[in-house]
Amino acid sequence: ANALTTAWRLLKNLAEEQQRYEKQLIFEHPAFVKLCQQLLRSACRMTRGDLVFSLHALVSLGVPQNTLLVQTLLRVCQERLNQLDNRCVSVLATTVAGMDKDKNVSALQAGLQLLVEQRISSIRDLFILQNVMKCLGKDTPVFLKKKLEMAVLREIDGLTLLNALRMFWTLVAMNYCSLPILNACSKKIQENVQDAPFRQLILILEACYTLQYRNVELFSALAGYVNSTAYLWDKRQMIHFLSACEVLGFQPSGLMDIFAEKVTEDPEFLNLKNLLVVLRVYSRLNYVPTAQKHLFFETLHSCLNKFLPQISNTELLKAVYSLGILGYLPQRALDELLQKDSKDELTLSDDLKEPNAMMLHCVKTCVELDSPSFTKPAVVLTENLSSLVPRNLRKAQEALIELLGDENMFRQNVQLPYKYHIDFEIRMDSDRTKVLPIAATDDHPDSQVQRLAFLFAPVSAFCLGTTHPQGKLAVKMRHLNKLGYHVILIQNKQFQEMTNEEAVEFLKRRIYSEDAFSFPKATVQDNN
Repeated sequence: ANALTTAWRLLKNLAEEQQRYEKQLIFEHPAFVKLCQQLLRSACRMTRGDLVFSLHALVSLGVPQNTLLVQTLLRVCQERLNQLDNRCVSVLATTVAGMDKDKNVSALQAGLQLLVEQRISSIRDLFILQNVMKCLGKDTPVFLKKKLEMAVLREIDGLTLLNALRMFWTLVAMNYCSLPILNACSKKIQENVQDAPFRQLILILEACYTLQYRNVELFSALAGYVNSTAYLWDKRQMIHFLSACEVLGFQPSGLMDIFAEKVTEDPEFLNLKNLLVVLRVYSRLNYVPTAQKHLFFETLHSCLNKFLPQISNTELLKAVYSLGILGYLPQRALDELLQKDSKDELTLSDDLKEPNAMMLHCVKTCVELDSPSFTKPAVVLTENLSSLVPRNLRKAQEALIELLGDENMFRQNVQLPYKYHIDFEIRMDSDRTKVLPIAATDDHPDSQVQRLAFLFAPVSAFCLGTTHPQGKLAVKMRHLNKLGYHVILIQNKQFQEMTNEEAVEFLKRRIYSEDAFSFPKATVQDNN
């Protein structure tokens, strides 16, 4: 057992290629074969520690799972399961968690689950609890997940940074979003963020996405640390961090400014893959650098031009779409895209047919509406899709009726050109002091009439914890402005939480005032 464990400890810190070479030497060594034969003969007589550590070392070294030796050790572990102390249970749980399911592994996992149920009150070590939780995995019954949660919370005062970092992926392994545990771990990480390895910061963000855990304070602390130590990190590391933030819908604006400066100073590090990531991050989070905006766009445009000879159709579409969302049209790439489309050469993968068609439509709309030559139309052709209002907009409908006195004073569920849709529309005089009947303004069009478009957007359409719209919503607002609408953007979730009186008063302020109503910032979003 000591020989095998020592071999694994020597190997595990080597580079992957070196590790593969050394493993081959071990497997081909005559002494290794004799050692395995001796282990097979002695399996039933070994101490519990030697038994589980030998199995762990063999599996870690890559000895095939279907060999007689590994299967024998698994069966002996089953027979002696009740003799194992908590430390041995932890090692065995870690080993089994990394193995493929087979008859003996499944039986051992079931036995471990029963053993953990019996012993859970006696396990006082967070490290052991985490190993056991990872082993039991997603199939753990809900009642046992709750018991394990209580056991972890019982020992939470002894939480270390390492425990906190590991706990995120332990909960991912169990597919269990425990808010009390995650909040405690988040607090510990925020207090000691400077001691966390950079790779762990990205893994935390990825785990939060998997668990649907949204903690703005945690994300801000991680971004603030990376921002303040930006000189330490490679630009590619920063791209990975920003990409993880983008998936969560979190906008680390300070870091995005710093990274934009790095791009303009040295764009040569951007390969095609990284360029597409950068474009996606800035467009989805709807962020334009506060300084040297034009230089940043020109730099990305120049990089894109460099890759045009080798870029695929889908990548070309994504790149032009991302820049279009930000209000910048890369002329050469755009010409190539539209030329391919007009010749029916723009073959795109079938599995992404719908999103690709949406992106192409958006690009063409940007070409038309964002053109300097586009002028606001005197009349916008619209149609009412349906008199039925979706359930999540009934409160808004009732508030507008109470405020304006009549359904004829507004339109609902309105379809506009360019496939844009608005929830409600009202018309006002030029001073925005009086709401006008819809029918009267339709019969006698007047360029002085102010058109207000109400958009009740879900929380997911905003950057996390803010009322800053993400890219798709932002481009829609920009284009509605071009069509002559004043856009009133409302976060529907918080609107639904208002009382009827508050809702009416809120809409009154938004209609008759230019000032935007600011919602309070959230720190931890609800987990649906």
